[in-house]
Amino acid sequence: MPGIVHFEIPADDQDRASAFYRAAFDWTLDPVPGMDYTNVVTTPVDDATQQPLAPGAINGGMFQRADRLTTPILTVDVEDIDGSLKRITEIGGSVVSPRAPVPGMGWFAYFEDSEGNILGLWTTDPSAS
Repeated sequence: MPGIVHFEIPADDQDRASAFYRAAFDWTLDPVPGMDYTNVVTTPVDDATQQPLAPGAINGGMFQRADRLTTPILTVDVEDIDGSLKRITEIGGSVVSPRAPVPGMGWFAYFEDSEGNILGLWTTDPSAS
């Protein structure tokens, strides 16, 4: 069954938001070199895989608020992003951002549900480029 594996927080000022979340919750926020994206670590991770150690725990990211991506986003892990987007549009949702790679890690996409909420999709695939 697909489950929530990631969250994202849009920010107008990533430095200010990073300082806020670091101070509020003692989270680790690491800008990703070459990307306008910050990794947000909320729970201990395995050093080798960078995956949360506790079952059900998730980490996330932060990005520049833009266009329709203006509120926090939950991301669902699916086996087939394209198939999931097709099904989502068949049942009344819409594609906000089609499948795109995170090189060496996997694929992501954003969709809007029947209630106007934006959510993400993720598929792990080390061959993504």
